[in-house]
Amino acid sequence: MQTSGSDLPAFELAPVAGKTEWAFMSIDRLDWDTLRVFRVVAELSSMSAAAARLGESPPTISRKIDDLERSLETQVFLRSTRGVTLTEVGKQVLRYVNTMAESAEALRRETAPSGAAISGSITLCTGDGLGPYWIAPRLSQFHRDHPNVQIRMNVTDETPDVHAGGNDIAISFSEHRQPDVIAHKLGVQHYVGFASKDYLAEFGRPENLHEYHKHRCILHSSYANQVERWAPRMSEYRRMVDFAFITNSGTAIVETCARGGGIGILPSYMSLLDKRLVPLELPELAPVRFWITYTERVRRLPQGKLLIDWIRKLFESPEAIWFSDEFVHPRDYQAKVTEIRPSTRREG
Repeated sequence: MQTSGSDLPAFELAPVAGKTEWAFMSIDRLDWDTLRVFRVVAELSSMSAAAARLGESPPTISRKIDDLERSLETQVFLRSTRGVTLTEVGKQVLRYVNTMAESAEALRRETAPSGAAISGSITLCTGDGLGPYWIAPRLSQFHRDHPNVQIRMNVTDETPDVHAGGNDIAISFSEHRQPDVIAHKLGVQHYVGFASKDYLAEFGRPENLHEYHKHRCILHSSYANQVERWAPRMSEYRRMVDFAFITNSGTAIVETCARGGGIGILPSYMSLLDKRLVPLELPELAPVRFWITYTERVRRLPQGKLLIDWIRKLFESPEAIWFSDEFVHPRDYQAKVTEIRPSTRREG
């Protein structure tokens, strides 16, 4: 932030294209409603989706973004038929707008009656597996203790960016090394083969990992990038196996596998969630590490710290032994959990 001649704060942005001067926007030209719209569009990467959330028409949202860009004399979004993405300047603006929103939230908290419950929203970005299948089913536990905190979950195949797109916290399969990104290892996701009873009765079981090529196999498209990064052995299997079905939908893999479509390559914990899936009596195919990432800005938000601490504890519980460094085969899961906590009752 910078102070103008009138002692009013101003945005300092990147150089304007085609100009040598820097772009400044004094506070008397700021319209919080426009910036609020900008923030929602950045979060959803879509003007039409932002319009639906805010209860306004898409042309109104588009006009407000145009007004903001005219005021800043630069583009904040790149438009395409698939939606919008932030420009580098747009990412800078988003950081300022997030700071403004946090200041407003801090003001509300500090003027609230003593002992008021923590409230506010926080956005969690995850892949197609851990978010929908492990975290989301347990969010009722979080909301029992923190009913006024709204959690928004963005599911994506792309590497999440906690600096852009409205993502506050991310579950990432890449270890971030940016100095301003905090990363804690949550665990290891172990991939194994599953099939339905009908498929195994008709086609038999592979006797070892090298027999996967004799079967119809099903793979998540994002797993391909993960296993190539962390498990070179799996890359060899991918060259050997002609996958019958590759998709970016975990639900599609589970349903295809459960209905006899082939052997699905899935995280080991899926055996707990869907009893139609029979784990093969074979070693794991690939161990893939994952982290929770966030910035200091988010850690300082009361609702941000709540969710960060809750997620970290979630993956430290006895039931989360699936994610330990050592591979636990599904057949051994309950015995391992009971060994850690004898009173644990069988889930499902």
